[in-house]
Amino acid sequence: MQAQRGTVKKRTLTNLYNTRPQWLTDAHTRLDHAVAAAYGWPSDIAADAALRELLARNRSEYT
Repeated sequence: MQAQRGTVKKRTLTNLYNTRPQWLTDAHTRLDHAVAAAYGWPSDIAADAALRELLARNRSEYT
């Protein structure tokens, strides 16, 4: 039981993202593609370009 608790304590988001298993990388890629499709952007849009687009949309909504 004690060994199991030690294993569970190591299951943190920090550790998960530091080791970045392939399934997590794949999930992020699928999510990125789904978001790009929802906004009508190319699936390979760069993160900085996506942020610029989101900022422009936000500004146009509230100005």
